[in-house]
Amino acid sequence: MRAGLLAAVAVASLAVGSAAQAQRLAGVRPDLASDEGGLWSVSDKAEIGARQSAELDRDPALNAYVRDVACKVARDHCADIRVYVMDRPFFNASMAPNGYTEVWSGTLLRAADEAQLAFILGHEISHFDRNHSLTSWRRRKSTANAMMVLSAGVAVVGVAAASSAHTYDGASSIMDATRGLIDVVYLAGMASLFGFDRANELEADRLGLGRAAQAGYRPAAATEIWRAQMDETQASDFKRVRNSGARTNIFASHPVDAERIQALQADLKALPDAGAPGRARHRTAIRPHLAAWLRDDLRRRDFGQTLHLIDRLARDGEDLGVLNFYRGEAYRQRRGDGDLALAREAYLAAAAYSDAPVAVWRELGDLRRKEGDPAGAKAAYDNYLTKAPAAEDAWIVQDSLNSLTSGK
Repeated sequence: MRAGLLAAVAVASLAVGSAAQAQRLAGVRPDLASDEGGLWSVSDKAEIGARQSAELDRDPALNAYVRDVACKVARDHCADIRVYVMDRPFFNASMAPNGYTEVWSGTLLRAADEAQLAFILGHEISHFDRNHSLTSWRRRKSTANAMMVLSAGVAVVGVAAASSAHTYDGASSIMDATRGLIDVVYLAGMASLFGFDRANELEADRLGLGRAAQAGYRPAAATEIWRAQMDETQASDFKRVRNSGARTNIFASHPVDAERIQALQADLKALPDAGAPGRARHRTAIRPHLAAWLRDDLRRRDFGQTLHLIDRLARDGEDLGVLNFYRGEAYRQRRGDGDLALAREAYLAAAAYSDAPVAVWRELGDLRRKEGDPAGAKAAYDNYLTKAPAAEDAWIVQDSLNSLTSGK
């Protein structure tokens, strides 16, 4: 149980500490007998779990891209960090004391370009460089709340998600990410034990901005990524999520986005408005995963946020077959007033592009059948079966087609 708690600390996304914490020496591993060595030891064990996770994205090209961006901002610490891309539909990244780093697919999907990703990674690496997690552990390990958490029977992976996911998404995302393994009472205990110091968060923002700018990225990306998250929060279907952008959540020590933007804007004044956005390279890296990641995002059941995300991705005029299909899926699954008509419109828009998923024809067939358009339904079903004759549901579509042909 104690090892599980330590592992939770080890994978905490944005740990706290004194703003005056000394910089970490590159390539130096602490003495295993020290408390820092203990944190590194359990971090090593958590890292083994990440490497064995079914959620680990093993695409070599994607991992090479994220690793390259991380190394650009890590500089001397490049050899100290290991980056793992995890297929989890939330905006989050984490850094363990031993350099084990997770970047979730929801982050890659929401970063508009390489510069925004560089800022996020620079933020995490700055926590590693300043050793904030060790300071946090030393300050809090003897509290009464620590004793409470020590007795909690939560799996390491679940705790890891809880202690890191707060960084960008808040309590509701944590509940989803850990598939309900952590209840609100336990979450409140985690918040009081691992409440992150605002000074450290703002320091990591400032240092992350500097790292990204020094690596040649456009500094303004730092505020753009936070504004985008504020806008997505306001697009949520749920009032509690929309309200979370205007006040601190139960992780009361974490700065709200508006505060972070204000602090970053002051730092931006000292930096030239120049640098590479890396938009094309970023989109090329994530393009093979767009369909799977958008499908995962729909599982969150916050269709307002998913639609807002799709609109942002569509601004560049790329991948419109995939994006319009999943826009249609969001409307179809939400089923609000007028949503089925909007879904049909989105599917038709998707069908005009060569990258449209073949499933668009099945969905058009179903919608046209419901609308009393048997000829249109037959044409769509025929198109689907022609394009995907070996699909798992081909027999179901064929049965629907047969029933239309027979007039039943």
